[in-house]
Amino acid sequence: MQQPVIYSVNGPVVKVRNTNVFAMMETVFVGHRRLIGEVIGLNDTETTIQVYESTSGLQTGEPVEPTGAPMSVTLGPGIMTNIFDGIERPLRALEQASGAFIGDGLAVPVLDTEKEYDVDVKVRIGTVLQPGETYASCPETSAILHLCMVPPTLSGKVVYAAKSGKYRINDEIIRLEDAAGTVHSLTLCQKWPIRRARPAARRLAPSRPMITGQRVLDTLFPIARGGTAAIPGGFGTGKTMTQHQIAKWCDADIIVYIGCGERGNEMTQVLEEFTALTDPRTGKSLMERTVLIANTSNMPVAAREASIYTGITLAEYYRDMGYHIAIMADSTSRWAEALREISGRLEEMPAEEGYPAYLPSRLSEFYERTGAYETLNGREGSVTVIGAVSPQGSDFSEPVTQNTKRFVRCFWGLDKSLAYARHYPAINWTMSYSEYMDDLSAYYEREVSPEFNACRTEISALLKEEQTLMDIVRLIGSDVLPEDQKLVMETARLIRVGFLQQNAYHKDDTYVPLQKQYLMMKLILHFHHEAKKLICDHTELSAIRESGVPDLIVKVKYDIPNNQPERFDELTIRIDSMLHALRGRKKEVL
Repeated sequence: MQQPVIYSVNGPVVKVRNTNVFAMMETVFVGHRRLIGEVIGLNDTETTIQVYESTSGLQTGEPVEPTGAPMSVTLGPGIMTNIFDGIERPLRALEQASGAFIGDGLAVPVLDTEKEYDVDVKVRIGTVLQPGETYASCPETSAILHLCMVPPTLSGKVVYAAKSGKYRINDEIIRLEDAAGTVHSLTLCQKWPIRRARPAARRLAPSRPMITGQRVLDTLFPIARGGTAAIPGGFGTGKTMTQHQIAKWCDADIIVYIGCGERGNEMTQVLEEFTALTDPRTGKSLMERTVLIANTSNMPVAAREASIYTGITLAEYYRDMGYHIAIMADSTSRWAEALREISGRLEEMPAEEGYPAYLPSRLSEFYERTGAYETLNGREGSVTVIGAVSPQGSDFSEPVTQNTKRFVRCFWGLDKSLAYARHYPAINWTMSYSEYMDDLSAYYEREVSPEFNACRTEISALLKEEQTLMDIVRLIGSDVLPEDQKLVMETARLIRVGFLQQNAYHKDDTYVPLQKQYLMMKLILHFHHEAKKLICDHTELSAIRESGVPDLIVKVKYDIPNNQPERFDELTIRIDSMLHALRGRKKEVL
C-alpha cells in the first residue's frame, strides 16, 4: 500500500487524501520532521489532522505515519516539579536539545529515564491484582509518595516480581498474567489517553471545603473538594494573582497549574514564585508538589487545545493514588479561542461570536472530569478545577463566560472598579455565588463553630442591604438616612475593608485559617449589635466612629496573629468598655 502523503496544509490543519489507514483520535507523525499530530476528522475521501507543532515549511507530498495509538500522556515518577508543554513534552529537556526556542519534531523522553528511584515492591509471585491496585511505591519528592498502580484496563496474577531496590522508570517491576493467559510487563510508568477520563469506583458527594485562606472565598463563596469554580474578569482585575494565591495556600495535596495561552512572563513568574515559596507542610519548595503545563500565547495553537486535557489527566492519575488535586486553568478563554481558530480552518459553521457550536459540550467534558471519588483501590481522592475566564471588555454575557456558568457551581466574578480601587481579591460579592453552601454547612458547624453559618448569613445580608442603601445615597445623599441605616453602611464598610479585603504581602493576612475568619466575623457582628443598642438609646453614629472602635476592628487582621485566637476575647472586652463609655453621649431628641 502506498504511504499516505500530505494533500493540503492550512495552519495547524493538515489533510491527507485517498487512504483508510488512520483511526479517529489516533496520534500520527506528520512530514519528514515527524511533527506530532492527531486525527480529528475522517471520511471516505480524506483524513483531517491537527498538528501540535509549528507547520512552517511543511510541504504537500510529505509522508504521514500512523502510530496506532490515541494521543496519550506518560504517567509515572518524575511528573512532580516538572514543567511540560501542552502535549507533555518536558520544556527543560527541550531547552537542552534545541536552546531557548523549541525545535520541531524533537523526540525527547517525557520523564527522566536515567534517574533511579528507591522502589518498594509490595506484591509477590501468585498475588492476584485488580485494576487500580498498588504493586510498588517510591518517594517521588519529599512531599509525594508515588504509587505504581495496575492500569484500570488490566487485572491478573503476578508471575514475576522484582525485589525492592533502585530502579529506573522503564525497568520491569512485575509481570501480570491476565485471564486469557497473556503476560503483561509493568514498569514504574504507564500511558493513558488524554481525552478519556480515568475510571473510579464511585463518585462522592461534596462534604468538605477546599480551604484557601482567602476570607471572601472560604466564608462567603466556598468551593468543595472536587468542586468547580470560574474566575471571570477583564484585563487587570487579578485573575492570575487570585489563582496564584489559591495555589500557594490551599489545602490541596498537589497543584496542577495550566498556563493555557497566557503570556510567557506570567508562567515565568509562577515558576519563580513557586520555587522560592516555602511549603508550610514540608518546609521545602512548593514546586515539590506542583506540576506546570505551559502553553503560552506564542506556542502552537493546537497544543493549547490539548493542554487542559493533559493537565486533568495528570490530576486524575494522582487522584487515583488518594491525593487531593487543585487545577488552576489560566485561562479557558484562550483555550476556547484555540477551538475557534481550528474550527475556522476546518471551515465549520460558526456559532455565537465565531465559536464552534460544540463549545458548550467541550467545556462540560472538561469540568465533568472533576469531583471527589472513591478510587479503584479504595482510597479517596479529588480533583478540583478553578478556571479563569477572560471576557473581552469585562463582558460577562459573552459565550465562554455564559457557558462556563452552566457547568460550574462557584462563580467568583472579578470587578474592575474594585481592582482599580486596590481592593483585592477584587471579587464582587453581589454578582458572585457558591452552590456548595448547603453541602458544606455541616462541616463548618462541626469543625469551626455551630454559629459559623449564622454569622455568614448575617454578613451577607448586611452587604446586600448596603447595596440597596447605596442606590438611595447616590440619589439624595447619606444625610437623609436614619441612624440605624447609617450603622448598616458603617458595618458593611468594616466588612468590606476589615474582612473581605486581604493583603497578600502581610505575613498574617496572606493566609487566614477558618477559626480566625469566624472570630473576625463574630467581632464585626458583635460591634454591630452593640452599636445598634446605643443608637436605639439615641447615641449618634458619629460618636461611635470617633471612639476609635471601627478603626480597631479594621486593624484586627494585622494586629492579631493567626496563632493567637484568644486575643479576640481581650479585644471584645476592650470594645465593650469603649462603647459603654458612650452611653451618656446622646443626641438631642426633637
